Amino acid sequence: MASPNSTDTPVSILSFAKDLPNICSLAGLLCAVLAIYYAILGIFPAAMIGLIWAVFFDWTDGIIARRLKGRNDKQREFGGQLDSLIDIVSFSICPAIILLSYGHFSPWFLPGAFIIVATGVLRLSYFNVFGLVDESTYMGLALDNNVVILTGAFIFNGMVEQTFFTAALYILLMVLAAFNVAPVKTPKFAGRWYYALMLYTLILTAIYGWQLFQQV
Repeated sequence: MASPNSTDTPVSILSFAKDLPNICSLAGLLCAVLAIYYAILGIFPAAMIGLIWAVFFDWTDGIIARRLKGRNDKQREFGGQLDSLIDIVSFSICPAIILLSYGHFSPWFLPGAFIIVATGVLRLSYFNVFGLVDESTYMGLALDNNVVILTGAFIFNGMVEQTFFTAALYILLMVLAAFNVAPVKTPKFAGRWYYALMLYTLILTAIYGWQLFQQV
């Protein structure tokens, strides 16, 4: 059986699962699936923990891929496709389900859920074809930024009246969706921003972990 390092065909699908950046990507997918699970159950602090860790692993797999030597073109191409497909789950489908669940799956929230997913797939399709504007600039807001903002905003859940927070959450996600496909240039956060994300992830994990502890 050929390995991903071989130019022979066919190559086993599962052989790519041994590639370290892909393992990291799949760890992020696991976090997103857990976030969806807890969102459906209405345990939103746990959903937020899963969601922010999905972002962290999404950033980490790229760093590993760039630093890992010996990867061939097929491995890099496969990893890029895997990362993009996982982004749809983590940063489009998962926030859409969170919105639906927070709205008690009311039909009024279906348009918002569709907009989140539709703008997400449009943005990722555009990025896969055209890429970055330059080395450090995106066209439109990157989807992972949606989750960074959403997980921070959700801290206010329970601090304000629920009807107000529900409306604010709906509006926030619609505004972010609009920016995802807007013809505006936004920075690509990299370098030292990774350590800021790491700290942010740990802080949110502690906050939402404490909320879960209080619910027990």
